[in-house]
Amino acid sequence: MKELHFVVPDGIDDPARPSGGNTYDRRLRSGLRSIGWSVHEHPVGQASLAGVVERIPDHAVVLLDGLIACDADDVLVPHARRLRLVPLVHMPMEDRRERAVLSAAAAVVTTSAWGRRRLLDRHALSADRVHVAEPGVDAAGLAPGTAAGETLLCVAAVIPGKGHDVLLDALSTMTDLSWRCQCVGSVGRDPAFAASLTRLDGRVAFPGPRTGADLERAYAGADLLVLASRAETYGMVVTEALARGLPVVATDVGGVSEALGHGAGGIRPGLLVPPDDAAALAAALRSWLGDAELRGRLRRAARERRETLPGWSATTSVVAGVLTAVAR
Repeated sequence: MKELHFVVPDGIDDPARPSGGNTYDRRLRSGLRSIGWSVHEHPVGQASLAGVVERIPDHAVVLLDGLIACDADDVLVPHARRLRLVPLVHMPMEDRRERAVLSAAAAVVTTSAWGRRRLLDRHALSADRVHVAEPGVDAAGLAPGTAAGETLLCVAAVIPGKGHDVLLDALSTMTDLSWRCQCVGSVGRDPAFAASLTRLDGRVAFPGPRTGADLERAYAGADLLVLASRAETYGMVVTEALARGLPVVATDVGGVSEALGHGAGGIRPGLLVPPDDAAALAAALRSWLGDAELRGRLRRAARERRETLPGWSATTSVVAGVLTAVAR
């Protein structure tokens, strides 16, 4: 049996703290176990990382979530000769501490081709040591949608990086149109930012985080996913929406265009706009709401893209291959 030590952030199983990175870690953990790996999970905070790493036996393969690993060069680099370290970079940090950790690692995994290019460009890493394991997505039922396409959905923690302020600025210019928007995600990570957002007379709802059946109902009741992020390495909510046949309006940042992909006819199943540009976001949303032909075209492309989305078994297979090579 192949053995792995997996260092993850505290709280990855907490339903009140859903995130793409936590979902990825959980699915990878279960996927590796399902194909015969013995996975020793180590949930840590920065204060407890040193003690955990010191107790891992020599020559062990250690997969580390980048949230923990990439600013812990002082802890990890001294162990790089006795352990086979594999950082899993969900979001490149691009600083000297990350560079030190990744340079000392046996291999590096990131979640998009954009992320790989970023790491190679910024840290001068050997290309054969940096691998892409795209997030998978679960099969889901088609969202029925409505003829007018008026129900907008944003799935993201309410923090500055996800651009809710830009989304609200865009929506505030569209009060002449019929729409409503539900922003699903934690409002507790940056309460001051969340409190600063205008609610637009009840047309925008902030119900907090949703998981399981509650999240499924949010997707099923939506017509369009809207993501105004300032940065995304991949954008898992994009493929989660596409798995339900929902088109997407999103900012063209990081790996979002990879996640969005194309339908069978080469048509994108959504619209991409520049980040931090409320006017461009509003124009895209007006196009969606005002053009039935566009809605139909994007919905067809979303259903075509749905058929090509990778599952989590593909993600597991790529990472397992990297870990197997490192273990030799």
